[in-house]
Amino acid sequence: MFIADGWNDFRVLDAGNGMKLERWKGITLLRPDPQAVWPMGEHKADAVYIRSETGGGHWEEQRQLPESWQVTYRDLTFVVRPTGFKHTGLFPEQAVNWDWMRGELNRWKKTHDRAPKVLNLFAYTGGATVACAASGAEVVHVDAAKGMVAWAKDNASASGLSEAPIRYIVDDCVKFVKRELRRGSRYDGIVMDPPSYGRGPTGELWKIEADLYPLVADCAQLLSDEPAFFLVNSYTTGLAASVLKNILRVALPEGEAVSDEVGLPVERDNLLLPCGESGRWTPKR
Repeated sequence: MFIADGWNDFRVLDAGNGMKLERWKGITLLRPDPQAVWPMGEHKADAVYIRSETGGGHWEEQRQLPESWQVTYRDLTFVVRPTGFKHTGLFPEQAVNWDWMRGELNRWKKTHDRAPKVLNLFAYTGGATVACAASGAEVVHVDAAKGMVAWAKDNASASGLSEAPIRYIVDDCVKFVKRELRRGSRYDGIVMDPPSYGRGPTGELWKIEADLYPLVADCAQLLSDEPAFFLVNSYTTGLAASVLKNILRVALPEGEAVSDEVGLPVERDNLLLPCGESGRWTPKR
């Protein structure tokens, strides 16, 4: 398992009964997690996310929370805000991948005299974007949700990267990649965090089982002659980590492909909470 154990401002205190108890820099949140199927004791939290029987849900605050607040990870700062769909705008388990990407970019820069170019697809609020930008990369950040792109800009600003060479694009990721192929664009690093199912800004249908491999294959053509990395994340239940490894091995040039679960340590009983899968590729050296 790729374990994100480098946090100071974030902790999973306990998990079970389909819920997880988290501390986000002094604020505790209790929210659903379908992987936590074992028992958990009673806990008090500053806010609890309650699912609705008709879909969605709402937060029940035990004390008044700020509209948003900031958490830091190493030299990065993120704006956290509980949303109506249970998320906070940040997937803290991805910190282990931020560290990995930054390490690969630093390795790449030792043998190149220009800034690396990174493409971040389904980029959400820009965790990977600010991580790569903090390591000196020029980043193209693509997401179909205008509000998430605005949030990503806030995260870049909070991390002192408001003037960094980040290009923010609100677009359907598949269509954007097709246009980049026609333009002859090239990237030294590509990261994508696709949903299991979704629709683009004009109704484009995305289903990961059918659409992930063609997108990875297209992105393989966008890699530069001497790339640094390729990273694919998945939160789809039932899509094994080995599937991501196989996709990378088939679609990308010769190199090393590895895959595993991504997870967070749980303070109770030294448990590990699985939070999806990641497939990582680096070129043959």
